[in-house]
Amino acid sequence: MQNKTILITGGASGIGLAMTTKFAEKGGQVYFIDFDQKAGEKVQEELTAKGLKVSFLQGDVSKTAAVKSLVESIPENLDVLINNAGISHVGNLENTKEEDFDRLYEVNVKGIYNCTLAALPKMKEKGGSIINMASVASTMGLADRFAYSMTKGAVLSMTLSIARDYVDYNIRCNAISPGRVHTPFVDGFLAKNYPGKEKEMFDKLAATQPIGRMGKPEEIASMALYLASDEASFLTGGNYPIDGGFLNLKT
Repeated sequence: MQNKTILITGGASGIGLAMTTKFAEKGGQVYFIDFDQKAGEKVQEELTAKGLKVSFLQGDVSKTAAVKSLVESIPENLDVLINNAGISHVGNLENTKEEDFDRLYEVNVKGIYNCTLAALPKMKEKGGSIINMASVASTMGLADRFAYSMTKGAVLSMTLSIARDYVDYNIRCNAISPGRVHTPFVDGFLAKNYPGKEKEMFDKLAATQPIGRMGKPEEIASMALYLASDEASFLTGGNYPIDGGFLNLKT
């Protein structure tokens, strides 16, 4: 990542924070967008104190004009775009409210449209790598994840379209499909829905991966680092599960 410019959305927490940190540690100039002003400023302060090149951009990826302005504020051309920002929802079709459905679409689907559209002018001249965060929900049925699965299926389809349409510009586009990853979202979900039984439910969720545990944000970041690197220059239009065997080994 030496001398490369990277833009990561949702880069202040969870998987996004792991990516921001890893890409900066590898020598990249990292810009990261996050909705959470306080968290973003804290990450920038902590990483720059370590001598890393990171810049926080506060914004909402669902807002087209705001995203365009943020990306245009980056002085360099972009080498890597990681569309990581996303939100989740628990529920089947009947108990998914219209506002929940719309909000997930706005962030998880339109957010990728907005960020990629804004980034393309900074990538088309020299080429680059786009990485979209999909999910195992993109390709299999998960109970009570109706709206979330809808958006992640769209992420995978957009990945294929972008890869096909911009291959002649030397722009590669790939998707990563994580299984369950231990992030602050998981801890918050368990605390809210299973008070007093957090450890029991955590162990139960972890056991659904044949490998016997949840993934670590750093492991997803390592996959993204490889896909963004020149070593992966022959890879485009791919979907890469990183799920502890959840898709193919589950019985």
